[in-house]
Amino acid sequence: MAFMVKTMVGGQLKNLTGGLGGEEKREGEKSPAEAQGMTREEYEEYQKQLVEEKMERDAHFAQRKAERATMRSHFREKYRLPKSEVDESQIQQAGGDVELPKELAKMIEEDNEDEQDKSSVIGQLTNIQNLDLDSLKGKAHSTLEDLKQSAEKCDVM
Repeated sequence: MAFMVKTMVGGQLKNLTGGLGGEEKREGEKSPAEAQGMTREEYEEYQKQLVEEKMERDAHFAQRKAERATMRSHFREKYRLPKSEVDESQIQQAGGDVELPKELAKMIEEDNEDEQDKSSVIGQLTNIQNLDLDSLKGKAHSTLEDLKQSAEKCDVM
């Protein structure tokens, strides 16, 4: 009965006073340190470690994002696509000097070598199917030899 009176009158009394007065700590409530079975100093040290770990994770994540942005900007330049402001800002946030991982750098280098091979005339000819490159070289060489012989016979030159 006393419980019912206290809850009915106590709630209304708090509303009238505006919740003034020191809030009493209930028996069941504990501080976060006590709840985890640590002293206050141990809990503060634990919180500092959590913050440091989060900062390290965030820095590593930002570095990875910048590496990916560098890779995308490389491909944008390669294929002459418009630049992205988002990628540039991610690279700047990471410090501006972002190196690609070794695997990605190796892939880019291989792509560049392939592109250089394909950009030559012989590289383009190798892409044509059913083409015997050796016979083509032989024919070109024999034609060149014929031209040299006919040029030697020519009296005008």
